[in-house]
Amino acid sequence: MLYPSNLEQKINFIKIKELLKVECTSLLGMQYVDRLAFSSDFNLVTKLLDQTEEFRQILISGELFPSSNFTNLNPYLEKAKLENSFLDVEDFYEIKLSLDTLRSCISFFQKRGEDYPVLSQLLGLLMDLDMSLLKSIELIIDEKGKMRSNASKDLQLIRSQIIYEEGRLRKVMDRVFKEARAKGLTTEDSAITVRSGRLVIPIAAENKRKLRGFIHDESATGQTVFMEPEEALDINNEIRDLEYMERREIIKILTQLTDRIRPAIPALRKATNFLGLMDFIRAKAKFAQKTDSCRPEITKERQLTWTKARHPILDIALKSQGKKIVPLDVKLSGHERLLVISGPNAGGKSVTLKTVALLQYMLQCGILIPVHPDSKSSLFDNFFIDIGDEQNLENDLSTYSSHLMSMKHFSLFANKKTILFIDEFGTGTEPQFGGAIAESILLALNKLGAYGVITTHYGNLKQIANKNQGMVNGAMRYDVDKLEPLYQLEIGKPGSSFALEIASKIGIPKEILEYAKGQIGEERVRYDRLLTQVENEKNQYATLLADVKAKERLLKTRLQEYNELKETMESTKKRYLQEAKLEAKQLLDQANKKIESAIREIKEGKAEKEATKLVRKDLEEFKEKVKPEKNIIKSPEIKVLGGKIAIGDWVRVKDNGAIAEVLQLKGNELEISIGELKSKVKLSRLEKISQGEVKKEKKAAISRSGYNTNEKMMDYSPNLDLRGMRGEEILFLIQSFVDEGYMLGLKDLRIVHGKGNGILRDLTRNFLRDMSQVRHMEDEHADRGGAGVTLVTLK
Repeated sequence: MLYPSNLEQKINFIKIKELLKVECTSLLGMQYVDRLAFSSDFNLVTKLLDQTEEFRQILISGELFPSSNFTNLNPYLEKAKLENSFLDVEDFYEIKLSLDTLRSCISFFQKRGEDYPVLSQLLGLLMDLDMSLLKSIELIIDEKGKMRSNASKDLQLIRSQIIYEEGRLRKVMDRVFKEARAKGLTTEDSAITVRSGRLVIPIAAENKRKLRGFIHDESATGQTVFMEPEEALDINNEIRDLEYMERREIIKILTQLTDRIRPAIPALRKATNFLGLMDFIRAKAKFAQKTDSCRPEITKERQLTWTKARHPILDIALKSQGKKIVPLDVKLSGHERLLVISGPNAGGKSVTLKTVALLQYMLQCGILIPVHPDSKSSLFDNFFIDIGDEQNLENDLSTYSSHLMSMKHFSLFANKKTILFIDEFGTGTEPQFGGAIAESILLALNKLGAYGVITTHYGNLKQIANKNQGMVNGAMRYDVDKLEPLYQLEIGKPGSSFALEIASKIGIPKEILEYAKGQIGEERVRYDRLLTQVENEKNQYATLLADVKAKERLLKTRLQEYNELKETMESTKKRYLQEAKLEAKQLLDQANKKIESAIREIKEGKAEKEATKLVRKDLEEFKEKVKPEKNIIKSPEIKVLGGKIAIGDWVRVKDNGAIAEVLQLKGNELEISIGELKSKVKLSRLEKISQGEVKKEKKAAISRSGYNTNEKMMDYSPNLDLRGMRGEEILFLIQSFVDEGYMLGLKDLRIVHGKGNGILRDLTRNFLRDMSQVRHMEDEHADRGGAGVTLVTLK
């Protein structure tokens, strides 16, 4: 049950329908949008959401799905169902285009039925459709929507005869026209033209009796007449007869083709419904993409647990202004079914209520909603709202009376399967009485087990929500110091209206405020002051908590880096020791062999001087070979310059020793360039060095690198996967990837960045365009990733 009758208008669902219609490509899809209806059927809503989610996945994947010719065939089918009637060539052309779209849809789901099982079930609408109809129409109608000349033997013969007669007529007309011009019967700039469907020659009016023929027309001034020469009269008549024959043959062919269509009218009506349904589902999926919507989990257990919920219309409006919406976390379940939201005016109470109402209504209409995918929701049988003024002068119904009528309906029909929304509960009459009546109604609704969201300023309703199981308070957070709303919902505590604080900040005289406090009562003022204090402390602790979490994340990162570095150093140390021991063993074995060989040769030579000298010389040469090198390259000490750092200076980052150039100064923060990578760094982390020192460091870095081509070739992969990375992370990876590929002499590289919104692809390709090593880049083959992969050819 829905209440009131104009519910969709009040929650702005009408605007959602308009936005969906914009995404439709046909009137068929728009008709389905008009038929959108609220449903509490679990299986139906689940199926509708699954259909939309599957189509959203099709859009994300970039797979080609038919996007045109979703034509409404019903007018043509109504015309064709009459016996002895026939459809025009244009009608059959529209049917042909729609059948071609249907064929593409069938082919798509037959190939990918396992990927999109729910959408594939809709092919059941096409079970009775005979696709040989398309072939029959294609034999008659060509790609331009014209009837083919070979549609029948008679038509082909007639059209051939027409072409022949038209050629003969043209020759006769050209000859007569030349003769008339030679005799001066026509002007120099005149030419053969057409009047009443027949070729004619323009003749000066005073010469019309000098040419035998039939006058068809004259110019506006009467100075020129358009004559059909006598020689062409019979040929034109013959052509006209042939055209009549052609028309009769075309009607005959169209009648036969219509007779072929007539038995398939029921199947074609179902096919039309399929086309409209596909267009409608795609429109919902495209809208979901634009609003970053998803399918929450639908549970049979009564609950509404949403994370990062956003009002789609407000979100679109704010994005157009370059602003961001503040998402909401909402939870209604178990002992916290009725959420009573309080807080200052313009703090976001009504927006929160309308967000929950609109999203729940959209969900039960089968539309994906802008929440986090982990969100959960159930379905409700009754959907009641009391928003705005329902004052009716004709029925003598006041604002408060209209609210009471709504409350009467709620009290009579609400149950555990009801979700309701009441904005500014209790207003419209004297606060003392309005608050009391609102309190009793709220208790009654709670007793009935209803779910819902209620906004109020009344303190007694906040206290009732705090004391009774089934209800829970909620507050719209507010920055008391700046007197600005934060638009954040906090469930579990009531909110203050901050009326006295706002009045004081604005500058209301102190004596007026003191009088107001006296009227309010000291207890109420203390209660409100306590809420204000809690809000202030909440803001302070939130800021401190954010700082602590940031520091904790930084500490965790540094600890991980330290552990990784330590592990790397340990493994490197072990490897170097192992290599050194192995090399020492090899040298020792080799030395022992040399010594043994030398002793043996000396013994065999019986210690002859010449033989001994040769052996000694051989040992000395071996000693020189294994002698350690003296010229071990050491990293030069870099001298740090004093003085102020300016734009264009070279600096070194103290943390990691990276050399960079200063691009821009902004107070205590500098923008620097480390190769192709730009970064912002605090001034305290940098030290100034000279350009000469920069050259030394670069040379030392090259010497230290000890670049081993064979080892690099073994470790290097010509494929780089960037998926899931942030924009600022990929530039250094691409630079290193291309540089190493170029140094190793490779020509073809492959970078995988995915499709998505195209951000990584655009960053990658814009960066590659500026690299001198790159000769050419292009998309991968469609079967191997298409636009989601960039193939790079190096020079």
